[in-house]
Amino acid sequence: MEELRMRKLVINDEYLKTTLLELLAIPSPAGLTDEIVHYTGAKLEALGVSYELTRRGTIRAVLRRNMPERRRDPPACAIVSHLDTLGAMVREIKPNGRLSLMPVGTWSSRWAEGGRVTLFTESGRERGSVLPLKASGHVYNEAIDSQPVEWDQLELRVDAEIHSEAEARAHGIQIGDFVAFDPNPEMLDNGYIVSRHLDDKAGVAAVLAAVKAVVEGRAPIPMDCHLVFTISEEVGSGARAVIEADVSEVIGVDIGPVAAGQGAKEYGVTIPLMDSAGPHDYHLTRRLLRLCDEHDIPSHRDVFRFYHSDAGAAVSAGADVRTALLCFGTDASHGYERTHMSTLLNLAELLALYMQSGPTIAEDRQRRLDSVESFSHQLDAEQLTRPGTTLPDAGELVRGVDTPEGGKEE
Repeated sequence: MEELRMRKLVINDEYLKTTLLELLAIPSPAGLTDEIVHYTGAKLEALGVSYELTRRGTIRAVLRRNMPERRRDPPACAIVSHLDTLGAMVREIKPNGRLSLMPVGTWSSRWAEGGRVTLFTESGRERGSVLPLKASGHVYNEAIDSQPVEWDQLELRVDAEIHSEAEARAHGIQIGDFVAFDPNPEMLDNGYIVSRHLDDKAGVAAVLAAVKAVVEGRAPIPMDCHLVFTISEEVGSGARAVIEADVSEVIGVDIGPVAAGQGAKEYGVTIPLMDSAGPHDYHLTRRLLRLCDEHDIPSHRDVFRFYHSDAGAAVSAGADVRTALLCFGTDASHGYERTHMSTLLNLAELLALYMQSGPTIAEDRQRRLDSVESFSHQLDAEQLTRPGTTLPDAGELVRGVDTPEGGKEE
């Protein structure tokens, strides 16, 4: 009955675009996320959605169910996206005043080279560029092309009169200062969006746009939906400590890497069946694929080899939940990333449908079952029947068959 009342909602594309640009305007490398937490809290308040914060700033908002439920304590679902991005931190102040960097998050120094950045000191900010140690062809000739690709081969040149360690310290620069890379976003007329940090600010924008559509459309919500915005996904912890005990299924919303050999596309919704944490839940992933088919949302299956997410973090922390990932296909992940506006709208449409859908497995209303009788099946009896060719009896072939008189057949 609940699924019959679901409807595909219209997503406000201008709200999604504006929200994405505002998110990109706020620097938020993992560890420097307070300001984007303030912003996201204000967006939820504007939508009339209540929320609470953990000590460090992870947000857990709740869309309360507005449909009757026979049981007093039905399960909840959670939709998780992350506010933190990649970045860097000052590791060393060199004698010449240049700064060595350590990456925040896992990403290649190849993508950091040439980046324009803001260095946040404890008393202000400075602008600068991240350069290779051999940055000038006029000086090093072809040697600039043979430098290794690694963070030790980079340095931050601050745009100030700084030519010594003492001058750097006089500007308030210290080891441990955060470095945020400019996103440099472009939204093109053909729908393409190019920027650093679409991971996962595009996902957050899609979640907020879906919430707006559900709230303003007065859509039916059959079970509480926790909207979780984490602040440390890029460094591995993410949703490890924020999934409540009543949650039975967790949807991660994140980037889907587009490359040769991958199923992710820059259009439609990408639904990976497995990532580096292992397979996602059989029933939940296939239900999401069915929702796409039933509501004309393009979808793509994929398997991610070198990828972790908030959904996987929740399971590794011991949460007894079904998990799935919904991804916006993006080219050049963790670099200058590119996706398409239609992809984000499709993602928001699917999220809005999921919020209306209720538990994937009816028995998940109970935290424990006392018998396998009502437990789910992934394979039917016909699939379990093993086809095979019956072999003749080897003993008969070797020794012959006894005759009724006790002799041997010739």
